[in-house]
Amino acid sequence: MNLAYENVLLEKEDRLAILYINRPKALNALNKDTLLEIKSAVITVNEDPDIDVLIITGAGDKAFVAGADISYMKDLSAIEGRAFGALGQEVFMAVEKMEKPVIAAVNGFALGGGCELAMCCDFRIASFKAKFGQPEVGLGITPGFGGTQRLPRLVGSGMAKQLLYTADIIDANEALRIGLVNQTVPPEELMETAKNIANRILSKAQLAVRFCKAAANNGSQTDIDRAMEIEADVFGLCFATADQKEGMGAFVDKRKPEFTKK
Repeated sequence: MNLAYENVLLEKEDRLAILYINRPKALNALNKDTLLEIKSAVITVNEDPDIDVLIITGAGDKAFVAGADISYMKDLSAIEGRAFGALGQEVFMAVEKMEKPVIAAVNGFALGGGCELAMCCDFRIASFKAKFGQPEVGLGITPGFGGTQRLPRLVGSGMAKQLLYTADIIDANEALRIGLVNQTVPPEELMETAKNIANRILSKAQLAVRFCKAAANNGSQTDIDRAMEIEADVFGLCFATADQKEGMGAFVDKRKPEFTKK
């Protein structure tokens, strides 16, 4: 898989896809065209029956995504600014709502729109060199691609508001401490670590993995009683799958299961 994109690169390794934000000279900053290409790539991955996990990372060794493209944004009108924010939200919601797991491998700067892109993934693995932040108030704007909403959900209201109000940039260790990332690793081990996690996911029943994602995402947006109903629904659905019969049968027979996504 190597589709004709200008600003992203989509590669396929067996059942794993890797999406590189590929504007290294601009530190992978997000302009309108890049956002549209991310959306197209996400749709391609989600519709490919042979792909089960997506890793998103940045091209080059300096940046995951350094932010939205300021040279693109600086002369936008209020109406144009809102439309650009709405586009970013639409694209990142498409990432978040993918039925397949998405891992962010954060290899450098993840600022502004880059931090927002990382946050819409299911979880984040960071290089020791990674830097995170929502520096928008230093530019006279607010985060516009979901940062004011996802950051509090990930790290708690108080810490999120401190980062949003101060525009502070934090290193990978602090991101780990506050729960923004799951793990930090040396730069040379980042992609290997992300792929190893992806392969552990790939060894499991993929329908069950996707049901877990749907339940976790949908349940987090509602009250606990409705969330338990969502969990009960997907739990029940599992028993209509061949993978449930295979998984439990293999456990009883003391053998390795062979899942089929059925």
